[in-house]
Amino acid sequence: MKFKITKNRYLEGFGIIVILLALVRCFFPSVAEKRVAMQGEVAADSTILAEPKASEDASLKQEPASKPLNIKPSKFFDSAGNIIKNKIQSVNNYKEAFPDTNDLQMIAAQKYGVKPVEHRADAENSKTSLVYIGANPYYDIDPMKRSIPYLVPRAATLLNDIGRAFFDSLQVKGIPLNRFIVTSATRTREDVAILRRHNRNATENSCHMYGTTFDISYTRYNPVSTPARDDQLKWILSEVLRDMRVNERCYVKYEVKQSCFHITTR
Repeated sequence: MKFKITKNRYLEGFGIIVILLALVRCFFPSVAEKRVAMQGEVAADSTILAEPKASEDASLKQEPASKPLNIKPSKFFDSAGNIIKNKIQSVNNYKEAFPDTNDLQMIAAQKYGVKPVEHRADAENSKTSLVYIGANPYYDIDPMKRSIPYLVPRAATLLNDIGRAFFDSLQVKGIPLNRFIVTSATRTREDVAILRRHNRNATENSCHMYGTTFDISYTRYNPVSTPARDDQLKWILSEVLRDMRVNERCYVKYEVKQSCFHITTR
């Protein structure tokens, strides 16, 4: 037979339990005191545990502020946002600043260059070791009759860096952007032989045959938007080449009759 708990029986049982607990508390009050003491200890422990967190927060607040960023001033603009125009220094003497002879440049040409070839047809097979320099935003290429617009990668990188540094220098000196002109690059033995008939300065064992050497005119420039004085552009170009030479990026010879800087990568 199942025992069924009705609502009335549940209330009667609950009431009896409450009365029994009340009688226990009346006859044994120490039971209630122990419970209150235990609750107090738990609260105290919670306070102790909470204190380190508060101290940690305080220590975080007391940490020194981060140091200000050491931002270098712009070389293009002053603190007011105006363009800084640096002075043009140039070099004291072109021949003394760029004295590197063909014999000296030949050492670097043979070290970093390709083997010379006889004819233009042979040069086509050597282009796997050379890179095209005919398209660049920093400089222009003259129509080349006695050379081809190709260089070894090392020399092509140097030429690109010279062009970029030239643009930067024009910018900081307040001179309109102008591209310099590359007048010659890699030559074959046939090119050198023909050139020597008309140019006494052309040597039989030319650095140009190794793909490491190029010439930059210092009398002609192509304006990007506004022309500038050729002498100013020459001064600034000479500054760039001087810095490249001092940093051992290249050898430079100042050519008077050819009106160019003769440059070989290092």
